Amino acid sequence: MNRYPLWKYIVIVVALVIGLVYTLPNFYGESPAVQVSSGKATVKVTEQTLKTVEDLLRNADLHPNGIFFEQGAQQNTVRVRFEPTEAEKQLQAREVLEKALNPNREDPAYVVALNLTPNTPQWLLSIRALPMYLGLDLRGGVHFLLQVDMRAAITKRAEATLADLRTQLRDKRIRHTGMNRVGNVVEVSFASEEERARANDLLRNTQPDLVLSLPEASAAPYLLRAELSQKAVQNVQSYALKQNISTLHNRTRRCRAGDRPAGCGPHRGSASRRAGYGQGQGHSRPHRHA
Repeated sequence: MNRYPLWKYIVIVVALVIGLVYTLPNFYGESPAVQVSSGKATVKVTEQTLKTVEDLLRNADLHPNGIFFEQGAQQNTVRVRFEPTEAEKQLQAREVLEKALNPNREDPAYVVALNLTPNTPQWLLSIRALPMYLGLDLRGGVHFLLQVDMRAAITKRAEATLADLRTQLRDKRIRHTGMNRVGNVVEVSFASEEERARANDLLRNTQPDLVLSLPEASAAPYLLRAELSQKAVQNVQSYALKQNISTLHNRTRRCRAGDRPAGCGPHRGSASRRAGYGQGQGHSRPHRHA
């Protein structure tokens, strides 16, 4: 004899069906993708960017199974999706887009990054059935290629050294006729050998990171050259690397904590519109190289 009314069984069946439908996106897996986003506040990703990406890939004889324009709360992105077995084409597409969209490598206008996109069908996306976003610990971590501009770090230190020497000489009332930086070497000119000798004694006692040299001269200007020692250069490089790694760790922790800063992947609330060809679209957690 049935102990419960029929409507309770109906509620249970409906709940199970809804739960099953919204679980399905987790079984479709992910495909390699390339994501194009803005690298500057003055550069906007628009539908014209989408058309440009389509043309570039077509000219390179690369045929993804979907190209999507995604409108996010903070910025728009263009996502190019390939088949799960076409990871090599993903790398080729990134190289093509990077070269065409960022002709000036020193000042890139766009960020072209490797990514992963869910294979969720369109009918599931239309009812907002999205896959579960796993944390970095459950996805096996995230891989980064970190490049630090050591030359810029050393140049910045040389500029700081120039400012320090100017301040020190002024405080000790040691007169010089000019001070400039030649590469990573600071050159100070003096009108007399006595002033140069005073400056040399001062800097030897207060600037242990500098290698000082006194070129021979029979008349003014008398030069004093100051250059970072090898140990100081290594310290600058080590500090620059640690600083970048610390920034990277903070960024990763924020991604794992769910704070999702820019670069952690698209926001769940972003609206996506299919553009081009393909069977679906969606959001993804990144598997990126930075």
